[in-house]
Amino acid sequence: ISSKHLFFCSFSRKDTSDHLRKYYSEDFVLQHDLLRELAVHQSSQEPIEQTKRLIIDIRGNNLPNWWMEKRQPISAHLLSISTDEMFSSSWCNIEPSAVEVLVLNFQTKNYKLPEFVEKMYKLKVLIVTNYGFFHAELGNFQLLESVPYLEKIRLEKVSIPSLCKDPIQLRSLKKISLFMCNIGQAFRNCTIQVSDALPNLMEINMDYCNDLVELPVGLCDIVCLKKLSITNCHKLSALPEEIGKLENLEVLRLKSCTDLPELPESIRSLHKLSILDISDCLSIRKLPKHIGELHNLKKLHMEGCLRLRNHFPPSTWDLDQLELVTCDEERAKLWEPVKDFLTNLQVEVVGKDNNLNWLPLQDF
Repeated sequence: ISSKHLFFCSFSRKDTSDHLRKYYSEDFVLQHDLLRELAVHQSSQEPIEQTKRLIIDIRGNNLPNWWMEKRQPISAHLLSISTDEMFSSSWCNIEPSAVEVLVLNFQTKNYKLPEFVEKMYKLKVLIVTNYGFFHAELGNFQLLESVPYLEKIRLEKVSIPSLCKDPIQLRSLKKISLFMCNIGQAFRNCTIQVSDALPNLMEINMDYCNDLVELPVGLCDIVCLKKLSITNCHKLSALPEEIGKLENLEVLRLKSCTDLPELPESIRSLHKLSILDISDCLSIRKLPKHIGELHNLKKLHMEGCLRLRNHFPPSTWDLDQLELVTCDEERAKLWEPVKDFLTNLQVEVVGKDNNLNWLPLQDF
């Protein structure tokens, strides 16, 4: 097995399972330590100046000898740097001008992006993962403005500073994924509009962001957004009416947002929406009155919506493009009269899930 295959399985994989296709097109899995050690070992067998995948493990502040020496720019396309809880964030400069993917793993309470990030003119993907017990403050975020081709960012267990302050403009960014992050400050105290800071953003994923109470209104100005996924954010209690401005939105996923009481009526304006997922939204009691205006809606996932007991609004009969509804047995009965009109509609009854890991801790 090549080090390339071993490494990339550590942060992403495609899942083509029929059972999972309606939830995530990709998810993140952890790699066994032994496999990672093997990947590091194989990578270290090549000269630093020639390797295409450079994987570095730093213990304390003991940087590799080659890093301390003056050498020609490294040619790696993928650079992974892991540091432990003793690392002081004191970086020595390197010349990573060829790097396209940067992976930073750390365990300290405060962490700064390395100064050499602003020299990564070819950088397309940034992945920052905190393996410590507590959220970490992420500094030097403004360095990313110097990276002209950055398309994807994934952050895990960090407190994110304002993304649109001082100002920071990430014009090439198309996708941002936030997992177990504190994002309360990310879109506050802005000196420029969010849509100006992130003008080409097409996908936002937020998962287990426990301080998210209300979706920031500014995100609704990013009209090129195609996918908005907010999952397992148990304190989310409101979506702004301005969400109807996302005229190009194709996927809206709100799975396991247990405190969300309703969907705003303005979603009637999301005419390109093809997938809506409100699975395990325990507090939703009704569908929007004008849901029938979602003329392009093809899939609706609503299993686990236990408080959704009333008949659906009359406009539901206008969902003539709807092909698949997944729900539990009780909700399936509510769809019976609708199926008489929508003859191509398939209602799939999903069995009870005894795995309660998705529930917020305060429920136990």
